[in-house]
Parts: sequence; C-alpha cells; structure tokens
Amino acid sequence: MSQHLQPAESPITESDTFIENALNSANLPALLMSILHLSGDTEILQGPIRPGQAVFGGESDGLSDEDKARVRARALELLKAYRDGGCKLPPQPSVSTIREMMSFVVGEEVPDEYAPMMLEELALDGVDARDLSWDDAVPLAVRQKFQVLVIGAGMSGLLAAIRLEEAGISYTVVEKNDAIGGTWLENSYPGCRVDVGNHFYCYSFEPNHEWSEYFSQRDELQEYFERCGTRYGVREHIRFETEVISAHFDETGSKTGFEPGSMWRVRVRCKDGTEEELRVNAIISGVGQLNRPQIPDLDGLETFEGTAFHSARWDPEVNLEGKRVAVVGTGASALQLVPEVAKVAEQLFVFQRSPAWMLPNPNYHRRVSPEVKWLMSHVPYYARWYRFLIFWPGSDGLLPSLKIDPEWPHPERSVNAINEATRVAFIQYMAAHVGEDEELLAKITPSYPPFGKRILQDNGSWLTTLMRENVELVSDAVAKLTPDAVVSEDGSEYPVDVVIFATGFHPNKFLWPMEIVGRDGVKLSEQWGEDPAAYLGITIPKFPNLFCLYGPGTNLAHAGSIIFHSECQVRYIMGCLKALLEDDLASMDCKQEVHDAYNERISTAFSQMVWSHPGMTSWYKNSKGRVTTTSPWRLVDYWGWTREPELEDFDLRARE
Repeated sequence: MSQHLQPAESPITESDTFIENALNSANLPALLMSILHLSGDTEILQGPIRPGQAVFGGESDGLSDEDKARVRARALELLKAYRDGGCKLPPQPSVSTIREMMSFVVGEEVPDEYAPMMLEELALDGVDARDLSWDDAVPLAVRQKFQVLVIGAGMSGLLAAIRLEEAGISYTVVEKNDAIGGTWLENSYPGCRVDVGNHFYCYSFEPNHEWSEYFSQRDELQEYFERCGTRYGVREHIRFETEVISAHFDETGSKTGFEPGSMWRVRVRCKDGTEEELRVNAIISGVGQLNRPQIPDLDGLETFEGTAFHSARWDPEVNLEGKRVAVVGTGASALQLVPEVAKVAEQLFVFQRSPAWMLPNPNYHRRVSPEVKWLMSHVPYYARWYRFLIFWPGSDGLLPSLKIDPEWPHPERSVNAINEATRVAFIQYMAAHVGEDEELLAKITPSYPPFGKRILQDNGSWLTTLMRENVELVSDAVAKLTPDAVVSEDGSEYPVDVVIFATGFHPNKFLWPMEIVGRDGVKLSEQWGEDPAAYLGITIPKFPNLFCLYGPGTNLAHAGSIIFHSECQVRYIMGCLKALLEDDLASMDCKQEVHDAYNERISTAFSQMVWSHPGMTSWYKNSKGRVTTTSPWRLVDYWGWTREPELEDFDLRARE
C-alpha cells in the first residue's frame, strides 16, 4: 500500500478574533473549497459566488467586496464550530464532487484527461500515490541485496534516495559537495531564489507551510532539503565530498546475482583524494543540467588583476562595498543578484549580450505573513487547494502561445496571435517602469518572440535597478579584459575591481565530466556527442540499469516545476527496479528503436515550438542549433507516460 502523508493540518485552538483576523489574508478560492470540506455543502458549486479564472500565482479571485465578506463570515462560522467540535470533519466529498471543485476553484473547465493527475496531486485522501507499492512479491531480503548508486544529493537525487529508503532497497548516495542541496547549495549569490511558487516547489509528500516568502531564497530552500534528508533517514547513506570519476558496465557481473555491485563498476574520488571502486546493480544519476559553471574564454582573463568569479561559485570573502563591479550576463542569476550588488557597489556595469523577456510578478519578493502561515497549517485542505491554484495556471495552458503558427505574418517578433499579445503586454510593463527613458527601453526590449529563451520574473526591482545612477547597462558584449578593465566589442573600456560572470552553465554536457561506458564498450560521451538524447529523458540504449533524472529533454520552460517532473521520473525508475526484482532480471535497457522513435517525435515537437525560432540562441540548444534540454510535452502526457514502465520498451536479460 502507498504510505499516508503526514497530517495535513494542526488542530485549531485560537480565539474567534485571531481566526477572523487570519481570514482577512486568505486566498478566497482556496477558502471556498475549505468551506465545502467543513460544511459538506456542495450547493456552493452551483451558487452565485464564483471565483474568476485563476492566473499565475493563484491570487486572482474575481469576487466583489461583498462576496469576499460573505465568504470570510461563513468560514469564520464554520471554523469556530470545527474548533469547538474537536476538529472533526464530515466525510470526504465524492470523486465526482472533487472534480467539480477543481473546475470551480480555477474558474474554468478542468478537462477529464487532467482529472487523474490533479486528483493525485491534491492527495485529499492523505495517501501518497507516488510511493510505489512493494509487497511480498519482492521479499525484503531480495531488495536489500540489490545495490543502487545515486549520484548527487540535490533535489532529484535526494528524492530518489527517499523512495529507495521507503522501498527497502540498499543504496548509497555520492555527493561531490559537503552538504545536501545541489543547486541550492552551490548558488549562494545574494538574491538567489526560486522562480516557482514555493507552496508548489516542494515535494508533494512533504509540503512546507512555513515558507517565509512566496518565492523563497536560497538559504531557506537548502534548509528544506537538508531537513528532508534527515526526516526520511537518508543522510546516513550519503557519502559527502565524494565524486564519481567513471562507471563501467560489467557484462560478466550480470551472471553473479544481486550481490553487491554485480553490474556496474564505479570509480569514485574520495574526500582524501584517494580512489575507490564501488560495484552496484543500478545507477540513478541526479547530477542535474545546470551544475558545471561556464566562463567565457576571454583574452586577458588570466592577467586581470582584480577578482573574477562565476555567480555559482560566489566568493563570500570578497567585499563589494565601494567597488567598481562588472556583471557579465543578464539571465536569471544576473536578474537576481544585480539589484543586490547595486546597493553596495560604487559603480556597476551590467554587460548584456541579449535582453530577456520578463514576466511581471508582484509576489516575487513578497513575504508570507504569519496569518497566511496559520491558514496553511490549520484550515482543513486550504494548503492543498492553494497548491492546486498555483499548479493549474502554471500547467499546460501556456503551451498554445509557444507553438509556431506557420501562417502568422510577423514571425520576426512573435510566433502566433497569443504570443504577440503577450509581447505587447510585456513591453507595456517595461515601459511603465522605465518611464520616458526610451534609450533604456530599447536596450531591454528583446527582438525575439516571448518565451524563446528562459522567461525571467520581475517585481520591478530589476528595472528600477537599471535606472540607478551607479548602474550602467552595456548592450555590447564583452570582448576582452585588461589588467584593470572590461573592454566591450566597440572598444569602450570600463575600469573595474571585480568581474562576476553570470554566464550560465554547460547544459548540453549531461553527466559530464564522468566517463560512462556501457554494453560492448560504448562510451556515452561518444554516443551522445553534442546531441544528447534519452527515452523519456530517463533511459539510454546500451546502458543497462542506468537511469537519468533531469536528463535530456526534461527541463521545464513552459509549465510545472522540476520537482513535479522529478517525481514523475523517480516513480518510473522505481517501477523499473521493481520489474528487475519481481521478474528476476539482471538488466534492462531501452530498445534502440523505441528510443529513436521517441526522439524523432520530440524533434518534430521541438521544430514546432518557439525555442526553435530562426536565429534564436539559448542554452536550450546545442552547438548544432538543436533543442536538447527542455521538454515540449504537456505535463499531463509526460505524467501519463511515466506512471509505470512499459516492459516491451526494454531489452530484458534474465539472470543466469
């Protein structure tokens, strides 16, 4: 049986006045759903008070002031009765009623095909449906003999470890850093934060009702994952400051059974610099896409006499106060750190190769009030419906605006009519902030269609920062460095003391720099070259029992969150491991024809999306101009494909 989640709400003991005050901060659509749970009154769904269509952030309710007052008054009445009656709830609404509730709360029809995914996500029955059921068909003694190596203790690797722990499968996690957290450990620059609403950006089975911000900063996120590592008992299985050098598939090992390490020989470098070989049955890679910083190969970098470092390798010893600073790049990291650096630097030069489209988000730096935290923790089902309200508008509704309309008459600036309307709205937002500074507006307005590159989020802080007297936006790329200056392509010199490279990573070098050698001595780096591909982004022909998390074609640039995608992938991988054990198999690797057919489909899908727009350059593409990192699929489709593996997709080899 799938495990039950931790209790969703704490008992209410607070006074009438306290509850009434807290309700003034409530999200009204989510509160309406709590009212239905508390009262059992399904007439609400046909009543005159109806939420408007949910928007990004889940904050739009479309209710009049009078209706809001009625909703809060009814909620107060019911919560008092709930408190005084010992915090007992009526029976759970029927599945058909819950499906009506989903459409009601978001103000639009939730299609039938989405209902199973969203019902699973809501988990109103308190059951973790993504925890694979392990029964007596696979005895615990067999699971304990099977050895899995998880590479990386970031978000996805930690998730895999949690599921392996729950399944009773033996595993070891190797992590090159000295702590849990992955990207939230490595990126410590000022202003670093998540760009997915935090009440959705957390494990579905481990909600956090105590987030201090709606889009939390790095320290709080890293603490969350550290806490999960401890809570689920996986920390003792992690070998910190240990890095995988290579992994070689051992064909002969498959004949020896499930003794420790019978399939893969993995070479690791230990904390003290020595090397060690581990032997395991399966490998789960959780190394991520954005974990190896990329610094441009600039003339003069070695002779620069100031301090230079990448944003993902922030040097806390460098004091920027009163310094002349250059930030190279205007992507997601720069958008977060530049406003913070500008507060202390004497002069800040921001070098922009190409501008980015920004999504207006007034909640981006907004703190979560104590009243909202109380609502999340105490009002029945409120937090779950609030999570749903974040998820649904950020689900698949955006995809139509990203699909190329071949008949669209303005392909130089947008890809379809919806995309054009988005472009106009974004420009209006930027113009409203920079006022009459037409020169700055021209610099920050992209020439490519919205969403062609990673969309950024702004609550006004970025645009306001660019207008500060001590900040200059340089729209020429960096040509070289001198001992004390940055030189742009037009020959202008900018004297600086510190250079911060916010220049991204090596996203197309999956599993790099590890050497992975599969069946028949095939090297993964040679098989992939600059064109990495995997079936569902997870499995690769000729590499048995090797599974990728956040692999090729699985970044999300249009919807959801990487945690949601990782939960899909981990469930699929656990299904593969269960098949290996139940059917007494030595190995499984994706059939070449299945892999090739999938990647032909994904290539066709990419060709129809804005990311493939002519002339577009972004980290979504490889050196050949092919999109390799992000996903073109609807979430509901990927969720369906990864619920369980289709064994006919694999070459299966029995143990001898």
